[in-house]
Amino acid sequence: MRDGLIADCSSCFGLCCVALPFAASADFAITKDGGQPCPNLLADYRCGIHSTLRERGFPGCTVFDCFGAGQKVSQVTFAGNDWRQSPGSAKRMFQVFPVMRQLHELLWYLTEVLALDAARAVHDQVRALIEETEKITHGSAESIIELDVPAHREKVNTVLLRASELVRAGIGGKNRRGADLIGAKLRKADLRGASLRGALLIGADLRGADLRLADLIGADVRDADLAGADLTGSIFLTQSQVNAARGDASTQLPPTLTRPAHWKRAPSGKRRR
Repeated sequence: MRDGLIADCSSCFGLCCVALPFAASADFAITKDGGQPCPNLLADYRCGIHSTLRERGFPGCTVFDCFGAGQKVSQVTFAGNDWRQSPGSAKRMFQVFPVMRQLHELLWYLTEVLALDAARAVHDQVRALIEETEKITHGSAESIIELDVPAHREKVNTVLLRASELVRAGIGGKNRRGADLIGAKLRKADLRGASLRGALLIGADLRGADLRLADLIGADVRDADLAGADLTGSIFLTQSQVNAARGDASTQLPPTLTRPAHWKRAPSGKRRR
């Protein structure tokens, strides 16, 4: 069900490399305004330094995920007419892309709920929201740009929150929603069933932590150390979050996610999966 929610850069007009702004920082080597093509973008919309992004100072690019919004905007909303050949559509295309990305992210979370047996009580609501959101994504550029995104996110989030409560019921997990845990020492912490929605876990030490069934929607795990951590069954964790963190071969991930190539190997004697 998630095929259309996985980025297909070959069907996109390099929208993440043009539409979005970024500032010179630890994530990006340069500053770029929204609507300005990245100097590394090639004529065929591929990245000229894709294989060496981290070495060249662009780790932020390696963790970005559009959830398939790029190809939807390129091939559906604008029917395959790219912004170079149709410069008159460029501004609208760049406005639609970030909205579409948010909608596709919501679709990713909603689709995950349908795979959670413990959340069966909200499955009918989820299916209705998927249908509604999909309909919005197939609308005109103007209708997408004018969408009240916060209102739609709130509608979806209400159901996602209920799904989270159903999945974590009876576990007694801690409520650390929105908590400032930057650099926190949480090595081998018992965070089973915890609500870490929107928590700031930047640079946190989560080595060997038990994060099974933890709700990680919106959690900022940039540079968090997940070496040996168990994230089996964690909910609303995305590939983008995993890519932004640090881990090793002993880190246990949900089956829908893949281990980033830049993660280090596990120390000798550690269990691997």
